[in-house]
Amino acid sequence: MTTASPALAVTLADIKEAAQALAGHIMDTPCVPSRTLSQLTGAEIWVKFENLQFTAAFKERGALNKLRKLTAEERARGVVAMSAGNHAQGVAYHAGRLGIPATIVMPEGTPFTKVERTEEHGARVVVKGAVLAEAAAEAERLAQEEGLVFVHPYDDADVIAGQGTIGLEMLLAAPHLDTLVVPVGGGGLISGIAVAAKALNPRIRIIGVEVEAYPAMAQALKGEPIQVGGDTIAEGIAVKNVGTKTLEICRALVDQVVLVPDVAVEEAVALFLNIEKTVAEGAGAAGLAAVLTHPDLFKGSKVGLVLCGGNIDSRLLAQVIMRQLVRESRLIAIRIAIPDRPGVLARITGLVGEAGGNIIEASHQRLFTTTTVKATDIDLTIECRSKRHAERVLEMLRTRGGLQVQVLAGGVE
Repeated sequence: MTTASPALAVTLADIKEAAQALAGHIMDTPCVPSRTLSQLTGAEIWVKFENLQFTAAFKERGALNKLRKLTAEERARGVVAMSAGNHAQGVAYHAGRLGIPATIVMPEGTPFTKVERTEEHGARVVVKGAVLAEAAAEAERLAQEEGLVFVHPYDDADVIAGQGTIGLEMLLAAPHLDTLVVPVGGGGLISGIAVAAKALNPRIRIIGVEVEAYPAMAQALKGEPIQVGGDTIAEGIAVKNVGTKTLEICRALVDQVVLVPDVAVEEAVALFLNIEKTVAEGAGAAGLAAVLTHPDLFKGSKVGLVLCGGNIDSRLLAQVIMRQLVRESRLIAIRIAIPDRPGVLARITGLVGEAGGNIIEASHQRLFTTTTVKATDIDLTIECRSKRHAERVLEMLRTRGGLQVQVLAGGVE
């Protein structure tokens, strides 16, 4: 890989100028080591907590850097942006601070929390389109009809430069880092970081991360037709079209783009919550998901992860937490066929309690079962301390109780 050159849309000088201008308006978020994640992954993990920005995401940087450069006439006309949420909040918040009217077009399916917070910052929100590309078309239409200035979420030199200030801060906090792992949607974040980091350390690795359902940048870098789609927890990087400027920068400076499954992103969200006691949205956890999915690529390296955002719907976060408990066998679901007579259920609950398990849900199934008419299925959801503890609970039921136990969920047999 080569360092940034004047041929690229953004230079190190642009990013340094942005850093000076944004100082005092954007938080210089912590970039600190994680001992537990390092032990878990076999790499020296440092985390850049961009979820601590006022809008809980890095997008403020690029948005403010773009808005501050508007002329007085452009500010009076107002701006329009399209976004799945974080760019929306960044534009809305700083436009409100600067007295600039803002309209935000958000695709259908954007988490409610992001829509509400964008409106709270004073922006007019228009929900339109199934994906970002359709929202972009609506934003461009509004820009033409109403004379608004279009603020692109990633394919804009000023936006890219603003995002690049993250790279400066990370290498100032941890100059020994040899790898930066960056979530990739349209490419604005990784482009800015790559320009800054490669200029400061040409040998540093820049690894991009996309979810398997939306590998747009990986496909574009290979010259393949872009084929993306489907549901993902990482809606912030669920982008169909990458930027022209960002693609050029990524071709020059990004070493590799890896893909991760949604299940790995869910696990990473849960790990950030349980280990770092911090909330990461799906896109924000993609970097950790990459280290978990591709351990050989990072083992022994000094890795900087960009936790780029923490705007996740509380209901979705609750589901992620509960699903992770199932994967860790801290919640198991079992089915036992028992004679339908008094005292049998009490005996089962006694055995579970003796083993230290906690029954949090129980239900009888007498109609939709293949057992005899004199028997019933009992479904139990049991809370356990660990997989080993869950195995002890099952062993108690099978050996002491002489019961046929079918495991429905929970990672144990």
